[in-house]
Amino acid sequence: MADLKRFSYRLRLRLAIWQNKQRIQEIARQVVERAQTTDGQRPVVAFNASTRLTGLSLNAAFQLITTWGLRLAGIPVVQFVCQSGLSRCVLGTDRDDFNNPPPCQTCIAQSERLFAGADVAAFTFKPDAKLDEALAGLSVAQLSQFAYAFPVESTGQPIQIPLGELVMPSIRWSLRRHHLDDDPEHRFLLSEYIRSAYHLAREFNSLLLRVKPVSVLVFNAAMYPEATARWVAHQHGLPVVSHEVGFQRLSAFFTLGQPTAYPMAIPDDFELSPAQNGQLDAYLEKRFQGQFTMAGIQFWPEMRGLDEAFLQKASQFRQVVPVFTNVVYDTSQMHANVVFPHMFAWLDLVLEIIRAHPETLFIIRAHPDEMRPNSAKLSRESVRDWVHNHQVDKLPNAIFIDSQEYISSYELIQLSKFVMVYNSSIGLEATLLGRAVLCGGKARYTQYPIVNFPDTPQAYREQAETFLAAASGEQKQAPIGAAPEFQKNARRFLYFQLYRASLPFDDFLEVGPRQGFVLLKAFNWQALLSRNSTTMRILIDGILHGKSFL
Repeated sequence: MADLKRFSYRLRLRLAIWQNKQRIQEIARQVVERAQTTDGQRPVVAFNASTRLTGLSLNAAFQLITTWGLRLAGIPVVQFVCQSGLSRCVLGTDRDDFNNPPPCQTCIAQSERLFAGADVAAFTFKPDAKLDEALAGLSVAQLSQFAYAFPVESTGQPIQIPLGELVMPSIRWSLRRHHLDDDPEHRFLLSEYIRSAYHLAREFNSLLLRVKPVSVLVFNAAMYPEATARWVAHQHGLPVVSHEVGFQRLSAFFTLGQPTAYPMAIPDDFELSPAQNGQLDAYLEKRFQGQFTMAGIQFWPEMRGLDEAFLQKASQFRQVVPVFTNVVYDTSQMHANVVFPHMFAWLDLVLEIIRAHPETLFIIRAHPDEMRPNSAKLSRESVRDWVHNHQVDKLPNAIFIDSQEYISSYELIQLSKFVMVYNSSIGLEATLLGRAVLCGGKARYTQYPIVNFPDTPQAYREQAETFLAAASGEQKQAPIGAAPEFQKNARRFLYFQLYRASLPFDDFLEVGPRQGFVLLKAFNWQALLSRNSTTMRILIDGILHGKSFL
């Protein structure tokens, strides 16, 4: 039976891939036939080298469809395309052997399919002897801060390009770890990322000088190829639009800011109507049962309640505090670690608090995606390892819930006095469930007053002690409620995130059999016209004229 299921899956996958190729080819042909450039219109330069190697990922599809719509609206698009242009790339890094080069040929073949008929500016890797000499002998710490003279011809003056800063989030994301050993292997990989970023910057700079675009469109601007392109574009004073997956199924978030930080300008006078409140409540009812996906991934294949043994242990303590961690590849992003240098430094402080409060039961919850089975996203530096290395699971007042234990986080929140988080979305949800939240890392929701977010580690410790000591004369501690203002802001933020900032692409895309990848629906070129698609109208106005992407 298992063999039959595997055969059936492979058959469906091959059929879906073939059908997808045919639909991409047909729409590309229609766009080429009907796109007419408006006289005098400067082009948009589009670039994504970190969204996929093969197949059609969500973000690859978002950009492809957007550029088709731009071209049909009379706006020329120049597609900056990697053709073995990076010595080591983010998705092509072999975590077990850094010497293995990326799978360039399969990636190039997919690019040729996706960008058929487009105006393509390809780049290939060329080493720079002077840069290689400057990198020789540097430690991982030195490489992470490495900067190098970069000639920006638009000003005539060389400036320092922060290559180490640009590549560090990517290498941490790619290796699924925050800390890098200072050994020859990691120095080699970091140097290759830097060499690739510098060459890309030179090539992209030349392209911008040649085509003089009106704006630049890149994938999330955090991975080093796109982050480097964004940096170069900003030296030319160009607006850069970036995109990431949205928080609705088959939706995207576009912004002139950093999309992984999810900047949203919510009007001060915005209030949810009764219908909007009902819509949000219906969504939350499903989410609190684990019925949601993110980037095409369902984190909760099942959700179990707290059993009697767990509740019995909890009843022996004065109060319960859940501690919700995040996946290390998400905390690798530059905007997350503004209070603590990294999530594990926050956990070290949490451990001090645990040891100082034997009357309190602390429940450390690993993110359900930390050890995703059969996945390249399996964390190489995990909360599980931190717990075991520090013997936290042997403390009488600490329980560790591993990522593959599908115990309801929402029941933990209901049991809690207050909640500790680093920067995962559970902090927003805990506020919605009425609990006070103490947040350690910058999250998308910390841009509004939604959680308690102290600005130093010392202030974090002091706030934790205040919460733990509240009503200390009682045998059992009453929960600390989220401030009404925080709960109101949380609802406003979540509504905007779901229904205003997440642009729907479900007219063009459907979920395929391969996890994390999508298929084109059957549609024709007219569906991509702004008069027929609100999403395309918003994208064109935003990319060309800087209007809101809400």
